[in-house]
Amino acid sequence: MDSGGAITAEDGGTWAFGPAAPLRLDSGGQLANVEIAWRSWGTLNADKSNAVLICHALTLDQHVAGTHPVSGKEGWWTRLVGPGRPLDPADWFILCSNVVGGCMGSTGPGSIDPATGAPYGLTFPVITIGDMVRAQAMLVEAMGISKLAAVVGGSMGGMQVLQWAADYPERIGACVCVASAARHSAQNIALHEVGRQAVMADPDWRGGAYARDGVRPEKGLAVARMAAHITYLSEAALQRKFGRELQNDGLSWGFDADFQVESYLRHQGGAFVNRFDANSYLYITRAMDYFDLAAPHGGVLAEAFRPARNVKFCVLSFTSDWLYPTPESRHIVRALNAAGARASFLEIESDKGHDAFLLDEPVMDSALRGFLDSVRTGR
Repeated sequence: MDSGGAITAEDGGTWAFGPAAPLRLDSGGQLANVEIAWRSWGTLNADKSNAVLICHALTLDQHVAGTHPVSGKEGWWTRLVGPGRPLDPADWFILCSNVVGGCMGSTGPGSIDPATGAPYGLTFPVITIGDMVRAQAMLVEAMGISKLAAVVGGSMGGMQVLQWAADYPERIGACVCVASAARHSAQNIALHEVGRQAVMADPDWRGGAYARDGVRPEKGLAVARMAAHITYLSEAALQRKFGRELQNDGLSWGFDADFQVESYLRHQGGAFVNRFDANSYLYITRAMDYFDLAAPHGGVLAEAFRPARNVKFCVLSFTSDWLYPTPESRHIVRALNAAGARASFLEIESDKGHDAFLLDEPVMDSALRGFLDSVRTGR
């Protein structure tokens, strides 16, 4: 569905905002003619009070459930969204949009700049998590939803959840922040820089203008994905899944993928370049690096949350997540407590690393179901 029209039980499309409704950016400028790609499951009730917004992570998109149109795989949270699952379309109107700066239908560096008729490339403005949330708020308002029952997200999605709480506390009832942080650490900034440099070192990147020349920096983007993917796993998960198992019967005595873990990473890199845009990767990782929710409040995170005292929070972390470790979540919870907000916290025992929030974790599923049921019933 394009802008306007009724929203059906399972729907999706692109909402176009014309020049009269530009997106204001934290960098000081604005972006006109913004399009936001979205998908939804379930039906809005009469008073539009049952809407849940899901915010996606760095390399994901709006295809939370069902079949992904590019990869052909199941949506990234299909195990949580569907009949009988924690986010049941019979109870909730579930909405997810591709972030601005993305590459699955929302306006990003690969979109056509109406001023030039060519892809934006590096002329696209630098964006922030705040800009992403501002675009989501525009979409929610355009759909006639004055208040979301909940905002839910993991990893970069959790950052968006926290930004919603800071910027639009009156427009949300509850927040679920999973495996995330209130600001990006120096380690994570460093890891992102390695990925960006891999992309920009690819000769086919061509200063970000590769679309003009009909090429793509596939090798650089694949290396960036390989490096990042290691951070999503734990040592225990890698050891359990691969150990030092060889791909073939013996060593090649060269630089082929001798070990199964090498072959796995090469596969991850190759599959990623088929569904993601290199410049979007640069812009979104930069947005994550710039994220520091406390910075506009004198470095005091509790002050960012003080307007959200009437919002219910659920914060979840995983014991083996070294990308966004549990102390980051505890820092969020302490700030929420200091601000007088209602917050529940659970550290989940798991050896699956950061990606645990995307994998089969029954404890997480139960916690999410229980929290959302309390939101739905007003307990």
